[in-house]
Amino acid sequence: MRRSPNRVAVLMGGESAEREVSLMSGTGVMQALGRLGIPAVSFDPREMPLSELKGLDVSAAFLALHGRFGEDGTVQGALEWLGLPYTGSGVMASAIAMDKPMTKRIWRAEGIPTPKFLRLTGRERSEGVIAELGLPLAIKPAREGSSLGFTKLERVEDFDRAVDLAQRYDDGVLAEAFVGGREFTVALLGDESGEVQALPVIEIVAPQGNYDYQNKYFGEATRYICPAPVPVEIAQQMQSLSLRAFHALECEGWARVDILWDGVAEPMLLEINTCPGLTDHSLVPMAAKAAGFSYDQLVLRILSGARLKLKRETTT
Repeated sequence: MRRSPNRVAVLMGGESAEREVSLMSGTGVMQALGRLGIPAVSFDPREMPLSELKGLDVSAAFLALHGRFGEDGTVQGALEWLGLPYTGSGVMASAIAMDKPMTKRIWRAEGIPTPKFLRLTGRERSEGVIAELGLPLAIKPAREGSSLGFTKLERVEDFDRAVDLAQRYDDGVLAEAFVGGREFTVALLGDESGEVQALPVIEIVAPQGNYDYQNKYFGEATRYICPAPVPVEIAQQMQSLSLRAFHALECEGWARVDILWDGVAEPMLLEINTCPGLTDHSLVPMAAKAAGFSYDQLVLRILSGARLKLKRETTT
């Protein structure tokens, strides 16, 4: 079947705990494509199998899926099998980036600073974990985003409860030495040539330091400062580390790296998101605006990654 050279399927919704956010991201992308004059159709993998994409006469898939079964390599693998170009990272990078402990193992091997951690299964005794990592701890699902299932553990007696909460979202659990300090994020954006640039650093100032799911997407109290008010050399270090983290996992297209900095030691990288949010509260559009990109230009730039893959397909 000959594909239309311009029609795009926007994949949104899906099965993950971040479904609601994904629907908001996908709606924003659909509206941007409409303004750009690019024909598009929305596609929810929860409502129909991915194989149905073959009958939609589309040339590329714009992934606005978040979390598991969307950002973790599963959908990417299906699209590879269908021969349909898609935005963002490939199968391997998506799967690794979704798994926080695996990501951190690679970063540590590459000399990229990240807090000390353990991967838990739920059978570990609190005493052993705390003896190795200390208190406070960050307890979170190994493969989930948007701060779902997160606990800042400050008392040993709350350990089992924190692990149980994380395991509502994933069997694997990340226990991480809690790093105090200010919270930042760096968005990374590729171009049609495949070159990736780090956008201006954003500082996140959440109420009582609680940047949870509600504050991320629905709250009004969290403040975002872009460019972040840090020394130029620190901002450049955060951008450089984020690019190293991106390339260490062989990511493609775009991503966002979350960072903590205590104002004294070097910045510590927490995680990377290979399909970040594109809602009106999301951070990548904010960083892109500071870099001179409109929302529509950002969407077109992300889509250019899928266009690049399509170009490679048609010239080989």
